[in-house]
Amino acid sequence: MECPNDQEYLEKILFHNVEVDYCPRCLGVWFDKDELRLAKDHKDQQLNWVDVDLWRDKSKFKIFKTEKHCPVDRAGLQEVSYDQSKTKVDFCKMCQGIWLDRGEFKQIMNYLKNKSDYEILHRYSKNLVKQLWEVFSGPNTFREELEDFLTLLKLFNYKFMAQHPHLNMLIEDELPK
Repeated sequence: MECPNDQEYLEKILFHNVEVDYCPRCLGVWFDKDELRLAKDHKDQQLNWVDVDLWRDKSKFKIFKTEKHCPVDRAGLQEVSYDQSKTKVDFCKMCQGIWLDRGEFKQIMNYLKNKSDYEILHRYSKNLVKQLWEVFSGPNTFREELEDFLTLLKLFNYKFMAQHPHLNMLIEDELPK
């Protein structure tokens, strides 16, 4: 496979416990379908429940054509500016692979952490119901969706303890030891 930026041959590496292809010259990384999600989940377990939805909600992203070509099927890559993130990623509509230039993975992780913090503080109930529904109907396996739901419950517990330490102490005092 060739790099979409400089046609250098891509090499396989292990990136956050996921085998991906990268360019030794420009340090870009190619993620096959679902590999970006797996790398994100391995990098930060607390972000498992936050999805990287490049294709799910078309109203949240803008698409631009690029001169780059997919290293897998040579189709034209499209640049996506997703949601309120300032990061633009290149993706292939055919194989749903994603090309990230150097530093874009870190930008995505920072964006998702900020999004996660906001979602937990401001839309907790809505997200909890959504994650519970996805346990049975979501795009991932039942086990993966259940893990996402449990992660969200754990984060809610942390939020509750931080915002209401006096209530937390009362609850802990009443529990049998």
